[in-house]
Amino acid sequence: MGSSVIPRALIAATRGGEGKTLLSTGLLAAWREDGHRIAPFKKGPDYIDAAWLTEAAGAPCRNLDLFLMSPDTVSRSFATSAPSADMAFIEGNRGLYDGMDIQGTYSTAELAKLLQTPVILIVDGTKSTRTVAATILGCQHLDPEVPVRGVILNRVTGKRHAAVIRDSVESICKIPVLGTIPRMEHGPFVDRHLGLVPPPEHRGRAEAIREAARMARKFLDLEGILEIARSAPTRPAIPERVDVSGSAPSNPVRIGVCQDAAFNFYYPENLEALERLGARIVEVSPLTDRVLPSVDALYIGGGFPETHAAALANNKSFRASLKTAIERGLPAYAECGGTMYLCEEFLLHGSTYPMVGALPVRFAFGAKPQGHGYTALKSVTPNPFFAVGESFRGHEFHYMYAQDLSEDLTYAFQVDRGHGFDGKGDGLCYRNVVASLTHIHALGVPGWAEAMVERAGEFRNKTSQSEKGAEILPCLPAAGLIG
Repeated sequence: MGSSVIPRALIAATRGGEGKTLLSTGLLAAWREDGHRIAPFKKGPDYIDAAWLTEAAGAPCRNLDLFLMSPDTVSRSFATSAPSADMAFIEGNRGLYDGMDIQGTYSTAELAKLLQTPVILIVDGTKSTRTVAATILGCQHLDPEVPVRGVILNRVTGKRHAAVIRDSVESICKIPVLGTIPRMEHGPFVDRHLGLVPPPEHRGRAEAIREAARMARKFLDLEGILEIARSAPTRPAIPERVDVSGSAPSNPVRIGVCQDAAFNFYYPENLEALERLGARIVEVSPLTDRVLPSVDALYIGGGFPETHAAALANNKSFRASLKTAIERGLPAYAECGGTMYLCEEFLLHGSTYPMVGALPVRFAFGAKPQGHGYTALKSVTPNPFFAVGESFRGHEFHYMYAQDLSEDLTYAFQVDRGHGFDGKGDGLCYRNVVASLTHIHALGVPGWAEAMVERAGEFRNKTSQSEKGAEILPCLPAAGLIG
């Protein structure tokens, strides 16, 4: 089967909020300035961190998640994306061993073991010296198969403090300290309720990345980290799957994808899956487009519609055109923020903002997350995109919640894990729309892209027939479109 050596490294930490994204972005930006081609990856389902890594590396960041995907799928995604670069770089999430249970299932540590990737551990030095070495030693011995190969010290208070910790770590743990970051009051990135402000909304994003690169050069051993990446062991090659998609169609279906500052949470693989099956992606902006362009289906991903509520509400002509298209049977799949946009209105800080009005639901902003974490759903109602009985996984994270839900609403999915709309149902159905509060990854739910392209083709054909005066016959949504 052959083998390959992909230089690779993974940045982890002892807990969340330890500065992984800032340091990862700085490293990627600095290496890019030096002419290196780095393939970035993010462990877990995060969109915002991945967007910053994409900006810094100048290459799409791909998510690796052992809950959303099988180990084989994770390995294949990594192996097919990394060889085109000089090195693969993975940013972990939460603490190194933090997973869904006491065994650390689906943790960063398990990903490092699967991909045989050297780990560089960020450790907070606040009010500690030799205890830092004890913490690292615990991480080394909790699971000796996790390849902890280096340390970055964060929030140190001076040269003497840093020297004592460095000497303790290197003498006790026998691994190098590859950087010391002083305590800083302010960084180049801005926090918000879901984490960092995404790049499309950060007015000074280019300067923020340059500042992160300057910090990396000043405080980190860039060459030392590269050497650890180059020390990664040989891994068995993953055979490529045979591409059965065939040649590109002469008249591809047009799938609209909402892409702007309000809606930008998309995995690259989701859009690539649609294109690989013969779809043409048409970028759509509910913020600036006057009307919905001519498309055969619509994919409205997540984002922050609540921070752009006034602008979305003021674009009345787009909202009206989208609602008309939905009433005509346009297939539409919405996730989280996209679902909220299709509702009747937002209630935010004492003000009401009208939205598309296709779904009989009102959303309001909560003081704490209303849905947070991984989800497990089962399709229980005939719908355009999932067969009844199909189970799949995703994730949710939103502060907005639906108010005064009617008992007459129809949900496509039963919630086996997570919250959805009410702890029991998700995937609100209306005509050929499925609007969910769960995000899905196409590598974990491969049938979704096929259904999107099929429904788009059916809608185009039925629209063409309708324009010619032919009758549109209704059919069960699981087998096609509602007429």
